[in-house]
Amino acid sequence: MTVLLSIGGQDCSASNHNVYERTDPVTGKTASTCAAATLDDIKAVTEAAQSAFGHWAKSLPAERRTLLNRAADIMETKQADFIQAMITETGATKPWAQFNVMLAAGHIREAAALTTHVGGEVLPSNKPGTLAMSVNTPKGVCLAMAPWNAPIILGSRAIATPLACGNTVILKSSEFCPLTHRLIIDCFLEAGFPSGTVNLISNDPSDAPEIVKALIEAPQVRHVNFTGSSPVGRIIGRLAGENLKPALLELGGKAPLVVLSDADLEGAVNAAVFGAFMNQGQICMSTERVIVERSIADEFVERMASKASKLPWGDPRDQVVLGSLVNPDVAEKMHELIQDATSKGATLLCGGENRGTCFAPTLLDGVDSSMRIYREESFGPVKSIIRVDNEEEAIRVANDSEYGLSSAVFSQDINRAIKCANAINSGICHINGSTLADEPHMPFGGVGDSGYGRFGGKAGISEFTDIRWITIEDPNQHYPF
Repeated sequence: MTVLLSIGGQDCSASNHNVYERTDPVTGKTASTCAAATLDDIKAVTEAAQSAFGHWAKSLPAERRTLLNRAADIMETKQADFIQAMITETGATKPWAQFNVMLAAGHIREAAALTTHVGGEVLPSNKPGTLAMSVNTPKGVCLAMAPWNAPIILGSRAIATPLACGNTVILKSSEFCPLTHRLIIDCFLEAGFPSGTVNLISNDPSDAPEIVKALIEAPQVRHVNFTGSSPVGRIIGRLAGENLKPALLELGGKAPLVVLSDADLEGAVNAAVFGAFMNQGQICMSTERVIVERSIADEFVERMASKASKLPWGDPRDQVVLGSLVNPDVAEKMHELIQDATSKGATLLCGGENRGTCFAPTLLDGVDSSMRIYREESFGPVKSIIRVDNEEEAIRVANDSEYGLSSAVFSQDINRAIKCANAINSGICHINGSTLADEPHMPFGGVGDSGYGRFGGKAGISEFTDIRWITIEDPNQHYPF
């Protein structure tokens, strides 16, 4: 069965009837067959979204809230379908897919709660007899592009708040999980969103540059949000800027977890292992660098390696913690990072082996700046341990990166921890917690090569609305001429 496009509330094939196949990374079998959109389809979908905008922008908050809550309810009833799609398309484990459904529904419900907070404020005016206001108004057609690694969470997040703010949405699905992303759209359509309010475009991977360019350049599109890699984010940001369209970019990360000398070691180890290996390390917030003070490093490293080496890994259909990487190329990259680091003096503590696209949890100790893995985002289950002499060096190493999404600090001295957290350049920092965390109402985003703009709560309203200045004045006021 072919996964179809959704344009103006109608399921349809690509205009030339072309399709492409997504392969299961573990079995090599076809996971999904999907319509491959053309430029004619881009014209159709942008026009459909624009046509629906006028009505949806005027819809009442109660209507938007009801439909969004209904979509979240429907999503939860489709949990089994989502799990099956995620396992076969991305190699995810069942618990990770279940968590995706749960948190995605939470994002949609949080967006529903925002519908009565899209407002404005009365401002003091220096003109006698004038009432001045700022008013948040929807931008128009919003283009959303979500990745494969947390596809339900990030796909839902990309469209829920724009809809809550009165925008219409086009979701361009990931080439790695077109069926999973189509299931999200089905939830919104079944909830009763008006035709053209929510749309889906999928494309052959080879056509991605042309399709994305056409979507961003379409005059109907007024805002772009993209979650994905930093190299692609640079392209998206450049295209959006050239077309004078605002963009929200949530990109890659190289999250440091700093373990200070007075840390609770058991807590730090638990957080580091979870942050490093959840979803095979394929999360933008994944703990990429464990930075530990030398005075406690031996004990910490021994504990972390012991815990990591016991994590079961393999086919996601089995009872494992680590499932499959998204494709064989990633497994090859993991070996390249290991070989480079060990050839320059790093010690392989555990892991380093794979069975196809399934890769063992791997730790490298003694990593330094001469090694690729010191700077490159692994986006896999190969992680660095960097030993430092003191707190000042820990902060310097944590900031020795172009990325700045998430971070964490472990210390039992709260003043010391806050000082360290404030000194780390990142959009997110957790004290005595994992680098991995997401709550729908929290401002989520990064700095530097991790992008700009924020998803979540009121920050999302700021991203997906324009602020207008409106005045009510005395018609008989005095003018100088």
